[in-house]
Amino acid sequence: MTDTDQPTQEQLEDLQLADDADDDAFLQEEGVPTIDQPFIQKYLDGRDNLIANEKRQRSDHVFREGLSPMAAEASAIVSAIRFEEQQTLWNAQFEDNLAKQEPVEVHPGMMFSFAKDRMESSKLWKIVKKMPKGTLLHCHLEAMGDLDWLMEEAFSIGGICISAEGPLASDEARREGYFIFQYVKDAPTTSDTPSLWTEGYQANKFIPIKQAADSFPGGKDAFIAWFKSRASITHEEAVQHHLGPNAIWRKFTSCFPVLASLQRYEPIFRKFIRNMLRQLHEDGVKWVDLRSVFMAPFTKTGAAQPDENFEGMLGATQEEIDAYCESEEGKGFWGARLIWTTVRAFSNRQIVEDMKECIRLKQIFPDLIAGYDLVGQEDVGRCLAELTPLLFWFKKSCAEEGVDIPFFFHAGETLGDGDEVDENLFDAVLLGTRRIGHGFSLYKHPLLIDMVKDKKILVESCPVSNEVLRLTSSIMSHPLPALLARGVPCSLCNDDPAILGQGKSGMTHDFWQALQGWENLGLSGLASLAENSVRWAAYEDCSAKEWSEEVKQGAVGKSLRAERMREWALEFEKFCQWVVLEFGADSDINTLD
Repeated sequence: MTDTDQPTQEQLEDLQLADDADDDAFLQEEGVPTIDQPFIQKYLDGRDNLIANEKRQRSDHVFREGLSPMAAEASAIVSAIRFEEQQTLWNAQFEDNLAKQEPVEVHPGMMFSFAKDRMESSKLWKIVKKMPKGTLLHCHLEAMGDLDWLMEEAFSIGGICISAEGPLASDEARREGYFIFQYVKDAPTTSDTPSLWTEGYQANKFIPIKQAADSFPGGKDAFIAWFKSRASITHEEAVQHHLGPNAIWRKFTSCFPVLASLQRYEPIFRKFIRNMLRQLHEDGVKWVDLRSVFMAPFTKTGAAQPDENFEGMLGATQEEIDAYCESEEGKGFWGARLIWTTVRAFSNRQIVEDMKECIRLKQIFPDLIAGYDLVGQEDVGRCLAELTPLLFWFKKSCAEEGVDIPFFFHAGETLGDGDEVDENLFDAVLLGTRRIGHGFSLYKHPLLIDMVKDKKILVESCPVSNEVLRLTSSIMSHPLPALLARGVPCSLCNDDPAILGQGKSGMTHDFWQALQGWENLGLSGLASLAENSVRWAAYEDCSAKEWSEEVKQGAVGKSLRAERMREWALEFEKFCQWVVLEFGADSDINTLD
């Protein structure tokens, strides 16, 4: 049959009916039992009971059992919309000339970088965007916000300059060369220094950013595009999984100094904090536990030199958080705290000095610093077992100084199985971490899973991050469903959205990916993950015993945690009512556009 002699859809349906009739006659002739015979029904009933028994072990089972009629109806509606989009938006046979428009065949749960634009045009996106997402428990301050906004601020505030370790005169140098931004007091609007983009540039000389942009090959727009390519993981880099995790981590870590150097001039920094909080709030996030590495210096407004310590940065952070919460636009936002982080690859001296600074600043900003963590690629960094003496010294020093700084460790962000990196999970649990950042390899450890459940430790899961950093090829092969099936408490987080591609859309991308990618989740499972984030947030200092008891009690009692869980539950119920009214039986979900 040639391309010009293809059967029509009506002919195909007639052929299918004929095939079905032939099949029925053939099976009857061969004595194959029908689906309605008693012993087949008995088998199917047993099968259904087995599946139901397994689902009762899920971490979201209790939440599902407690759904109100309104929430149950909303969940059913969202499932119907999800199914509809699987058959249309994510099914290539419904797309005209698809092969000419896109490099891959679209499907639900496809790679994030390919799916991003399409998911943002979906009906499900509009619903998930409006959903109350609880709190954000795992993100890095330097990798938050909007790159376009950040560059606009750099151009609008006088004194921002750029320098590099050497000329960025070639494509390779512009792709690989190290550079940073810095505020320079009384910086001229132009400079006699040779252009950064020529071989005559003198290493580490500061060039006003406007001059650097104007002299960039292609002009200012090309300069901004270049900055964004160096400050984030590009689409091409995100999909090159054959290069492995180490290659993408080199690019990933190179983004942080660039972003931090541009953010940490006080006028930009204050606006950056407020802008970040506003964007999260608009995305349905009520609270954020931020992580930050204190390396890039902080420069106060108009200062000739950066600060020698980070008191100014933490003071500005606390002031802007308080100001946003007290503002009209921040009404209903609960706030934010910082988890102090040290780079795990540092020397012992560097780590101890950083720990001492953490303790000192905790005494000055007790309400801001919520905990301690070690960050950086686990596969090439130092494992927790090696750092255990330093961590014991840290806890002893905290006790001597009269402060309590709990652990919130990154662990298991690896493809390893049984190596020392994978075994960071064991140390994180034994050292008393209250949450586990990523926990990607936890599903390989049945005994640890039981301990995590028993100790009420939450896994901060970051699906888009794990995909872009090449731990998994797509949401479909992510291990989080395995943890949920085993009853492990988890939440969804966006990790590093400015670098990884989620941009300013808060957590909606990660929530959407999970909802569309995993059949067992649905709106009710997604809501359970959001509720977990409210339950495990570090709102205020409390002892390990108090933390455990509050987390165990949940929404019961008079604690701040219980109060916020109840508040989130009311917001979720209102959201479900909106879903039912907007997309229920009396609405046409096909006209959602």
